[in-house]
Amino acid sequence: MDWGSDLWDQHDVIDRHTQSGLDLLERYVKFVKERAEIEQNYAKQLRTLSKKYSRRGVKEDQDTKPSNQQAFQDVLNQLNDYAAQREQLSESMTLSICVELSRNLQELRQERKNHLCEVKKAQQNLESSSKLLEASKKRFEKEWREAEKANQQTEKVQLDANATKADMEKAKQHTHLRVHLADECKNDYASQLQKYNKEQNNFYHSEILSVYKKLQEMEERRIRLLADGYVQFSETEKNVLPNIIKCLDAISSTGRNINEKQDTLALIEQYRSGAAPPADVEFEDYSQGVKAAASDNTTTHLPKVRIKQLFHKKNKNFQVTSPDKNTPSSLEDLSRLPPDQRRRRLQEKIDDIQKELQRETEQSEAMMKMKGVYEQNSQLGDPSSLQPQITQTAHNIAKLRGELNKYQVQLTEAGGGTLQHYPASSEYITVLSESSVSPSENIYECEFDEDFDMDVPIGQCTALYDFDGGSEGAVSMHVGEQLSLMLEDQGDGWVQVQRASGDVGYVPASYIQII
Repeated sequence: MDWGSDLWDQHDVIDRHTQSGLDLLERYVKFVKERAEIEQNYAKQLRTLSKKYSRRGVKEDQDTKPSNQQAFQDVLNQLNDYAAQREQLSESMTLSICVELSRNLQELRQERKNHLCEVKKAQQNLESSSKLLEASKKRFEKEWREAEKANQQTEKVQLDANATKADMEKAKQHTHLRVHLADECKNDYASQLQKYNKEQNNFYHSEILSVYKKLQEMEERRIRLLADGYVQFSETEKNVLPNIIKCLDAISSTGRNINEKQDTLALIEQYRSGAAPPADVEFEDYSQGVKAAASDNTTTHLPKVRIKQLFHKKNKNFQVTSPDKNTPSSLEDLSRLPPDQRRRRLQEKIDDIQKELQRETEQSEAMMKMKGVYEQNSQLGDPSSLQPQITQTAHNIAKLRGELNKYQVQLTEAGGGTLQHYPASSEYITVLSESSVSPSENIYECEFDEDFDMDVPIGQCTALYDFDGGSEGAVSMHVGEQLSLMLEDQGDGWVQVQRASGDVGYVPASYIQII
């Protein structure tokens, strides 16, 4: 059985059925596309989640963390690989199913359209032949009636006694003409009928059979494509399952490899100071007038600080006021810690400040370059709009340098390194001088012991220009002022001088003349 022989009279049914099949194929393509988009969005969300909870920092810092913390980072890394597999699944569905089925769908639509056009064309030819047959039939009917009417008129003339021979002859000729025309119309009608029957037989037994059979074959191909699409939908995901399972197995393995005992012991190795617990407090019998003996272990002396390393302000507390939340806060007093632990803590502080100082320096250089670009081309931006940020960054750098010098001094006194001084560069001195911060404003406030070392001047010098030492570490001077040279230029363009008032600080080397 096939459509051509059994559904030759169900053209509308075949039309609707084939259109419904193509619509189903199109719906499936849209379904797979949306599924691929879901996988793509899922992978994107997984990557965002992994990035959100990933630890930031250098790899060396991560390697020193306990295994349970590093394992969590490994889990996040595996989650990234898992997201990559979901992205691959989305791409495979799009290419192997959606693209291929969309192309086949277009071909099937065009093929169906061509077949239906063939049926319509054959129907139009048959209808045209049917109209010609109907017209020849009506003409034959009309001419036959006219012939009968002419014959009756002839008979009437023959029966009329008053009719002449000429009238009778004329009536016979008219009748003969009408009968001849009726015979011609009869023959044309018969010929047209034969032609129509032939075309109708060809239409229903040949053309319709062939076209409907092609439509049936097309429908079978569509069904097979859709069935293969169902299978491929499953097989595509099965192909990425092994890699997904590897990611999940790796996460499981990460959890099993955590050593809780090793993690707790690592904390001991990292922070063990080696100091012994304090001894028992001796009983002091005041009733007997015995003078209490002071234990050497109970008295801790604060280290002396050289004033030239911490600038020249003496107040109650040392405090850093930084508007930048990333700038290290107030300096901590680590002098009461055991020596080993104190050196380790001081070195950690110095490393943190150096990293922050590097970041602030790079940010300042970038803003200075941007300001230069704005000055060259005012259309790109207003240079004055960057001044508050440049000023703030310069303040932060000056504060960081002050803290770094402080901790360097403490580390040197603790026997953990050599002293390195970090004076403010001319760039930051210039920025701070141009800012709205007054020279009298103090960012650093320190308390020092009165017992400190004073350096001996190495020479005398004269100020060539006025200089407003409004930033930390700098000192003001006026043209012609006599100064004591405390420290020569170390290659950074700055020298340390002492005024007659006793103020010690740094000034640009090009602003003075050594006597």
